[in-house]
Amino acid sequence: MIFLADDLGWADVGFHGEQTIETPSIDRLAREGVELHRFYSTPICSPTRAALMTGRDPMRLGVAYGVIMPWMTNGVHPVEHFMPESFRAAGYQTAIVGKWHLGHAQETYTPRARGFDHFYGHLHTEVGYFPPFANQGGSDFQRNGETIHDEGYETFLLADEASRWIRARDRDRPFFLYVPFIAPHTPLDAPPELLEKYADMGDDREPARSEQTDESRFFRKLMLQKSARPVYAAGVDAMDQAIGRVLDTLDEEGLARDTIVLLFSDNGGAAYATGGADNVPLRGGKGETFEGGIRVVAVMRWPARLTAGGRMESVMSAMDVFPTLAEAAGVEPGNALPFDGRSLWPAIAEGRDRPREQPLFFASETPIRGVFNLSALDGDWKLVQTVKQGLVSADVQSWLFRLDQDPYERVNLAAAEPERVEALAQAIHRWRTMYPVAGTRHELVPPPGWRAPKDWTHYPIPIADLRDTPAPGMPPPEAIRILDYQHGEAGRLIDDCEPVAALGGGRCK
Repeated sequence: MIFLADDLGWADVGFHGEQTIETPSIDRLAREGVELHRFYSTPICSPTRAALMTGRDPMRLGVAYGVIMPWMTNGVHPVEHFMPESFRAAGYQTAIVGKWHLGHAQETYTPRARGFDHFYGHLHTEVGYFPPFANQGGSDFQRNGETIHDEGYETFLLADEASRWIRARDRDRPFFLYVPFIAPHTPLDAPPELLEKYADMGDDREPARSEQTDESRFFRKLMLQKSARPVYAAGVDAMDQAIGRVLDTLDEEGLARDTIVLLFSDNGGAAYATGGADNVPLRGGKGETFEGGIRVVAVMRWPARLTAGGRMESVMSAMDVFPTLAEAAGVEPGNALPFDGRSLWPAIAEGRDRPREQPLFFASETPIRGVFNLSALDGDWKLVQTVKQGLVSADVQSWLFRLDQDPYERVNLAAAEPERVEALAQAIHRWRTMYPVAGTRHELVPPPGWRAPKDWTHYPIPIADLRDTPAPGMPPPEAIRILDYQHGEAGRLIDDCEPVAALGGGRCK
């Protein structure tokens, strides 16, 4: 079972020291399981979900710089193998209860075409916490392709459905359940009793030490707007209660001992003005590649196999979840394309250190188009870059940190280590050249005149109405490799292609 929080702050759980926001259920998982102390997601939503489901790098998938917006036609290529497909092939019953956010334009991108037997929830993000559960005005709440109008608080509805599904399961077969909450993502809201509970909560958060986040808080105060912190706290409390309901169901069904429960956040907390989260002492927040944007709350519980109260220090990423859970459960992964992630099961179960052999990379173009937040994590060293692109210019700012000595990124060593900066910058550059030219970019608004459907449930084009093979695009087949080479660092025309002959172009592996 996987619980995925949405924008949960590093400092906003009890076992990380939070004393005002109540998170007894999350704290219980940490107490009864193993904290994955150096778990990394991507800085934003859709890329983490793509990495989680495929075990592959979102940069090669074309879902890295921005999330999949309602007006986009992007999704993850159907040739990519999703984790529930492997578990279903091994006899598991599979379900997703919550937010998808990995494609909606055609049925090939949607949950029940990617290995899930059961889907209750939303194709999009930001559907609100109370009815009518809509995105851009179009209704977005379904159960297995049928529009539903369930009443209540969204977070609690997900807990109720997850519990119902567990109780109604086929008891002769194992199950794979994925519960991606919308909470505590904006637009923030909570039941009245929880809003009242945190109404007097102050906002004493320390600065995030990052330009985008701290600047947004400054403008909030300048405009005399209320702090989002109290409402955010109410939303976190509600999510924790929902998690508790599902954990209670596992207890009641006698499943807790033999069920793996993984919880983590899809990115660092939204610490900007309207988000309300807190990542301190980590630097920065959602959308950024400082630790506060990518290092997240993460715990795994499996009483039958894991010693309670443990902590794993090896670096783990969202790409590692699929191979890790497959090894832990004894499920043979069905992927034909190679994982970019690796199994951390020996490190989690036996405490064996598992250093990474290759750097981890992170990217985001959110929230400002043309402003890229980038990072490379290589052992103890980490390079953070901000690239601001103008129409005829590009400004690059670099920070180099040694995380074993400076985990909170206070001392910039870039001036003292220019060769290391250059090597990691070149590695980031090479990594970025994999990106498909039609991959996601950050867009706050739709194309002029675009309209949302009245009901998103029936928006995806059915598989039966699609051609049998992916569209080839405009270039003639005999010219595609030449054109891909000419595109250089601008991106790839050939799917899943890594230029290896030269930095800006070349043949594909």
